[in-house]
Amino acid sequence: LAAIEEFDELQNRYDFMKQQQDDLVEAKEQLRRVIDKINRICSRRFKDTFEQVNERFEKVFPVLFGGGHARLVLVENEEKGEMGIDIIAQPPGKKAANVSLLSGGEKALTAVSLIFSIFLVKPSPYCLLDEVDAPLDDANVHRFNDLVKEMAKRSQIILVTHNRHTMKVNNKLFGVTQEHKGVSKMVSVSLEEAQKVAEA
Repeated sequence: LAAIEEFDELQNRYDFMKQQQDDLVEAKEQLRRVIDKINRICSRRFKDTFEQVNERFEKVFPVLFGGGHARLVLVENEEKGEMGIDIIAQPPGKKAANVSLLSGGEKALTAVSLIFSIFLVKPSPYCLLDEVDAPLDDANVHRFNDLVKEMAKRSQIILVTHNRHTMKVNNKLFGVTQEHKGVSKMVSVSLEEAQKVAEA
């Protein structure tokens, strides 16, 4: 006689568990569809942005190097199934090569070209560059500074540098000095005001 009640209990439990399973399967399918959609959107946006950055990079590189060619190349790792980006650069008078084969100064200029190319596609309110001009010779520093002045029209550029040529092109200089041993002090100079005082 108790079998009918036990059957009803088991049936109710089965129905509940089946509903839970169906909900989980449906949620899993929804998640899969959402992931596929996100992957398609991300792939399309990445491809569009990559092409825009590559186009700007091909224009900025010759400006910094005074000639030459460079491009970005998508590289696929078949073992891991991942994509990567390779930089092929050809400074004036040299053969096209991977960026890892360039000199320190050429690597720095190539990296700056890429950074500014990205900024031209996706501007940012400010950009912090930490001693990127250190490995550059005077001719390259002047071209670098010309590009920095141009980029400063779009974004605020903050440069950490010891190069006197780079310091000259900035509006304001900030530094740290030690008037007394072990006590650091911040100093700032507006070059426009300093020039007015020097002329007066």
